[in-house]
Amino acid sequence: MVTRKRLRSIVTALSLYAVAALLIGYFGVNAFSGNHGLKAKQDIDRQVAALSKELAGLQSQHRQWERRIALLKSDQIDPDMLDERARALLDYTHPHDLTLLVAPATAAGHQPALIQTRPNPK
Repeated sequence: MVTRKRLRSIVTALSLYAVAALLIGYFGVNAFSGNHGLKAKQDIDRQVAALSKELAGLQSQHRQWERRIALLKSDQIDPDMLDERARALLDYTHPHDLTLLVAPATAAGHQPALIQTRPNPK
């Protein structure tokens, strides 16, 4: 009878330790790989860094567009910008411009030939 009580007390103590170890293991694994764990925090930090880099690029692009728009406003038109836009929209070139025409590529996959026209010698 004494041995059964001793065996029962040992098994009870071991089972309590095992249950405690399982609980600690469960919470430890969740702390690392759960939805709000360390791994999730690292993923969020990586996303924040990537999005911050993208934001910086978009902000610089926005500033460039604002500068270009400011040059095209009617009260302070830049003649070079106006000339560039007019040529691009109307497909015109200045008589003294050097124009390079590219012939279409052939079916054999050869490089397209460059045809160079010289400016008018006026």
